[in-house]
Amino acid sequence: MKHLLRTRIFLKPYLWQILATLLMLLILTGLNLLVPRIIQTVIDDGLLRGDMSYLIRAALLLFGLGLASAILNLGNRYGSEWIAARVGYDLRNRMYDHIQHLPFTYHDHTQSGQLISRCIEDVRSIERFAGNAVADLVRFVLLTVGIIYIMASSNLLLAGIALLPMLPLILMTSIFGTKVGGLFFIVDNAVGEVSNRLQENVVGIQVVRAFARENYEIKRFDAANKEVFKSWIHVIDEWAKIMPTTNWLTAISIILILWFGGQMVMDGTLTVGAIVAFNAYILMLAEPAQQLTGLVNAGGEAAAGAQRVFEVLDTEPAIQSSADALRLNTLRGEVEFRDVGLKYKDEKTASLNGISLRVEPNRIVALIGPTGSGKTSFVNLIPRFYDVTEGYVLVDGVDVRAMDLVSLRKQIGIVLQTSLLFSDTIKANIAYGRPDATMDEILAAAKAAQAHEFIEGFTHGYETIVGERGVTLSGGQRQRVAIARALLMNPRILILDDSTSSVDTQTEKLIQAALDTLMEGRTTFVIAHRLSTVRRADMILVMDKGQIAERGTHNELLARGGLYKEIHDLQLIDHARFAEEMEILQEEKVTVREEHEL
Repeated sequence: MKHLLRTRIFLKPYLWQILATLLMLLILTGLNLLVPRIIQTVIDDGLLRGDMSYLIRAALLLFGLGLASAILNLGNRYGSEWIAARVGYDLRNRMYDHIQHLPFTYHDHTQSGQLISRCIEDVRSIERFAGNAVADLVRFVLLTVGIIYIMASSNLLLAGIALLPMLPLILMTSIFGTKVGGLFFIVDNAVGEVSNRLQENVVGIQVVRAFARENYEIKRFDAANKEVFKSWIHVIDEWAKIMPTTNWLTAISIILILWFGGQMVMDGTLTVGAIVAFNAYILMLAEPAQQLTGLVNAGGEAAAGAQRVFEVLDTEPAIQSSADALRLNTLRGEVEFRDVGLKYKDEKTASLNGISLRVEPNRIVALIGPTGSGKTSFVNLIPRFYDVTEGYVLVDGVDVRAMDLVSLRKQIGIVLQTSLLFSDTIKANIAYGRPDATMDEILAAAKAAQAHEFIEGFTHGYETIVGERGVTLSGGQRQRVAIARALLMNPRILILDDSTSSVDTQTEKLIQAALDTLMEGRTTFVIAHRLSTVRRADMILVMDKGQIAERGTHNELLARGGLYKEIHDLQLIDHARFAEEMEILQEEKVTVREEHEL
């Protein structure tokens, strides 16, 4: 429950709306409490005296109270739902903003489906509670206090007898309330797992179908869905134990009023109108009392949702700008690594160890090496996607940890190994880093990335909507749009993480020719597996097991005869073997054609 109480910080901006809603609720409750009193006076003063004018006045008064109650109830409901919707709106925005600033290490170990569930389902449970549930709970408290006061002031003995069965109800509801929060936490986690299964399957639908694993994925989803069902049934079992008791206890209260109240009427110590009013008050109290378990239910669900939400919000971004961070408007592009080490969370061995390197501005540095050698980890430290565990990474002589993250990353253009495009127009995807870019600048970037021609081939050109993650484009097309996106930023530091891996040889040559021109005047780090893309680099780093095994130019490394030469020779052998196989295949095609002609 402590997590649910923390959501009050989101209510502070709407204090006046809350006060107005509470005022309407208070007046509405007061009007409702007047009705049994009026009925009592009608019976005792109107019916028994035979005063018809009294009955007409009472009827008009009840009609007016009913109309006023309807208007106030509408205003109260609208106000409470508006406040709940605003709290949900603010909480979702806060969650989304916080998730955007959480470090890569957090996302590396968190299921995206669970985050989606927390941002939508858990916030929605808080929103539901902040709306109807809170209003109903306040109404129940006000009604209870008002009814106890009126009944006690009318006949203290009968009030005590009538309210006696309510004590077990309060006790049972309290016990249920202590259980329900934990039960709903299990439910929410199960729902999050279903969300994760669904998200994972939708993203990987091509792989699922390619390997004909539909039945396997259906079984996995069914297993997760079954956990949601089981956890919900557990909640329902607990709720079903208490719900029928409410009706039974209410019936006992009415029986006690009729039995003891009837005797008081016969003794002349209580009027008929009074006993009718007592019954009306008990029935008035019975409806919210019956809803009390539902309110506790909603409160438990909201408490579990709040716990899951604050688990995210309480996670401090490990990588963020300090209060006195330096904001450098224009970088020169000098990059230096000083005895850098990097070890990811839950990994036994370091991904980088003892990296020392100084790169002058406007130089091209290529990184090559086996898979898992630390190439991507190396470049990820420059924009501070991860923080070093040892040593320093400096840009223009300043530790990146002392720099403002936004000003740093806005001057670094990145083309990742896997190009991600958003469900938007091609134009918007290219201008993602610079939304204020002119159309001429977008066209220039697309042409430089060899993307303009295929974009113009679409019916809507640059206004073409690409599918989720850009799936409607080919791998090479996505890569070229991503390159155009990076180039449009005109960054001082450019990082190309195997950016030509998804294009054919001809397109690679076109992109490489454009990049040779565009790399001029900026510091560039190129990760590639093909040696053809790194030969003209000012420095080649050969990575192996998280260390720089060799460094130098293409010719220097070949002459040294180390790991670089081994990689070079293997690729030459592969190319020669491929050329030989293509030549044999061509000869076989010619032979088949000649035999067919004969």
